[in-house]
Formats: sequence, C-alpha cells, structure tokens
Amino acid sequence: MPESMPAANRSTLQTFKAKKAGATKGHKLLKQKRDALKGRFQLLLKEIVEIKLVVGEALKDGSFAMAKAQWATAGDDIAATVIERAKKPSITMKLYPDNVAGVSIPVFKLNHDVALDAPAQTLSIANGGAVIGACRETYQKAVIALVRLASLQTAFFTLDEEIKMTSRRVNALEYVLIPQIESVCHYITQEMDEQSREEFFRVKKVVAKKKAKLENERVQLLKDAAEAAAATPGASLAPVAAKEAALPAPSILEAEAKKDSDIMF
Repeated sequence: MPESMPAANRSTLQTFKAKKAGATKGHKLLKQKRDALKGRFQLLLKEIVEIKLVVGEALKDGSFAMAKAQWATAGDDIAATVIERAKKPSITMKLYPDNVAGVSIPVFKLNHDVALDAPAQTLSIANGGAVIGACRETYQKAVIALVRLASLQTAFFTLDEEIKMTSRRVNALEYVLIPQIESVCHYITQEMDEQSREEFFRVKKVVAKKKAKLENERVQLLKDAAEAAAATPGASLAPVAAKEAALPAPSILEAEAKKDSDIMF
C-alpha cells in the first residue's frame, strides 16, 4: 500500500465518501456565491462609469462657477474669507456596511446639515453674493457625486478581492481536492476487491486440500481393508464401510466449487 494512501476498509471508504459529499456541496455553494458577486460587480462597474461622467461634468461646472465668482468680486480672493467663516463642516460622511452574498461591503452615506451653511450664505451680499452662492451650490453637487463615486469604487475594490479569493477556492475544490478524494475512493475500492479475490482464492485452496486429504484417507482405508481381507480369508468388509461412512461429508462450498470453479461469494 502506498504511504500516502489510507487503510483500505469500509469505514475509511465511508469517511472519504462523506468528505466528497461535503466538498461537492461546498463547491456548489461557492460557485453560487461567486456568480452572485460577479453579478453585483457588473452592476457596480456600470454605475461607476455613469457617476464618473457626472463627476467630470460637476467639476467642470464648478470651475466655471468659480471663475464667475472671482470676476463678480472684482478679482478678490474669496478663499480666505470662506475658510475664516467655515467653523464646522456642513457635509459629513458615515460608514455603513452592506451585505452581498455574505460579503460585507462599506458604503459611504452623506449627511448635510443646512443650519451650518448660514455663515456662508451671507458672504459678499453687496458684491456678487448671488454668484458666490451659485458657485457654492455647484460645488456641493460635485461633492455629493464624489462621495457616491468613492462609495462605489470602495465596494468595487472589495468585491474584486472577494471574487478572486472565492474563485481560487472554487478551483481548488474542483481541480485539486475533489479529484484527490475520488482517487482515494477508487484506490480503496480496488484494494477491497483485491482482498475479496484473495480471500476467495484462499478458501478454494483450503477446500481443495481438505478434499484431497479426505480422498487420501478413503483410499488408504480401502487399501488397508483389502490387505486385511487378503491375509484373512472369509473376513467381512462391513467395518471398513462403517469407518468410511463416519468420515466427514463434503461441504456445500465443495459442491458449488464442482459446478463452477470461478464462483464468487
């Protein structure tokens, strides 16, 4: 028996059959998980392409609105004033988990507190305040699109890594583990068949030797009786017949072996 192979018996065979059933079921479930992840992956890819176009347009409009705000304020730099008035952020993000086929995906949620925008709404009221407000709203839309893009790209990266890992597991089960278990089951089955054939051949040899021994005893008994009868005229052969009848009768196995020499049991 090869060193890497287990003992060939029915208990080991049942153990490996149970392992094969578990591996097959796991392989099926992992394939379903991989397919579900790939479906969500394709949807995310489509959304990312669309939101990138939206972000590009929003940033372009924001740059144009910023240029108009600079022109409306006679070229003054309004960045310092905006930074001075911004005490607390009016737009914040929170991280929430989303579940896709048992995989936790991070999702960014944007929270906008309108009350914190009050200091910025009074910026340059007498000198281009409306243009600056329009610029702020344009950039606010761009920030919302950027948050959405960040959430999608994070989920995209997480799903990509999970799909790669799941695919490796599916391939390992399909091309490595399950074939190894099937090979072991085939080896154990062959060994058990070989053991059955060896046992049958051994029994046949034992039956043949027993039959030959009985035949030799009968021949020797008849020979001794014939010699005794020749030495003593008028002697009876009844005692010899009684001794022959006392010998063991042939077994059922011996009778079946006479009918078919290749009988299997």
